[in-house]
Amino acid sequence: MAKPTLSMKPTGWFQVAWSAEIQVGQVHRMTYFGQELVAWRAQDGTVTVMSAYCEHLGAHLGFGGRVEGDRIICPFHGWEWNQQGRNVCIPYQDRPNKARTIPTFTVVERNECVYIWHDVDGGEPYFDMPDIFEVYGDGRTADDYYLGFPEGALHHERLELHPQYVMENGVDFAHFKFVHRAVNVPTFSRQEFNGPIAYADFEMLFGGTKESTVLTPNGAMIGGVQAINVGIGVGFAKFWGPDNMRTSVTVTPVDEETADIRSTVWLDRLPGDDSPHQPASLERRQRMANNQYLADLEIWQRQRYTEPPALATAEGKGFRAIRRWALQFYPADSPSTPDLHASGAPKGEAVPTRV
Repeated sequence: MAKPTLSMKPTGWFQVAWSAEIQVGQVHRMTYFGQELVAWRAQDGTVTVMSAYCEHLGAHLGFGGRVEGDRIICPFHGWEWNQQGRNVCIPYQDRPNKARTIPTFTVVERNECVYIWHDVDGGEPYFDMPDIFEVYGDGRTADDYYLGFPEGALHHERLELHPQYVMENGVDFAHFKFVHRAVNVPTFSRQEFNGPIAYADFEMLFGGTKESTVLTPNGAMIGGVQAINVGIGVGFAKFWGPDNMRTSVTVTPVDEETADIRSTVWLDRLPGDDSPHQPASLERRQRMANNQYLADLEIWQRQRYTEPPALATAEGKGFRAIRRWALQFYPADSPSTPDLHASGAPKGEAVPTRV
């Protein structure tokens, strides 16, 4: 039987950098969705992500290109391009070339991260990239946490994994016991969908054994995770109980075989500490948070997508629902879009539509 595959060109928001990696005047090289790209920050602080190649004679803007004001200048012949990819100056001609533009992406900076909107059909964003602190509606803001970058940031490049592996982690309640050493299998208490946003909540027992995820000075404590998937490329998590950190894990396809994966951890501030960066005293706590992500990554990077999966009875509803929900992010004519209804998903349940 042929190995099931998934399209590596889904629609949605995808992280391509941390904001601090792109300083004013800097040209940052990257490859995503099979394209050579550059990101650059103008004098006003705005980030542009565009094709890496000058439309004049194809020079790569990431090698010798420079930023002046709100323009990027080609190293080959000095042609100047603005933030919309339009040619605004040819230094040896009295007018620009208005017929050609460099393809650009819609860019959003949120929570120290740079996201682009990807759509193979060129469509505009149909949902916003939320703020990881505001989306939970608990009154907390970024000021209640230390910066995530660089202390809380991990980046693994060109791994053979797909965004859907990570996204499905948001409903996989059983793995907390076996991968993260939770005391017991968590209670899966909520699964809801709001168009392109998916919500899943878990409650579990922390502490009380040497193998538990978080050892607490007060013994066993009830805590939990509130997971939010923003499309197929961004996963948020809010931890409550013995720890109150926020995390994001993002997966961005590089080509048809590989993807980059990033983890960002925001640790909540110690009382009275107004420093933007984590103190050395939190190094162990940060390491423990990183280890949870790395434990998942050990599985994800060797995982094979299975359709239909052999699910336990308690897992069936959650996994089937999230796979149906995920269909909206794949191009309709993609040959590798999974046919979930054909593989046993209940035909009477509609696939969520765009809002």
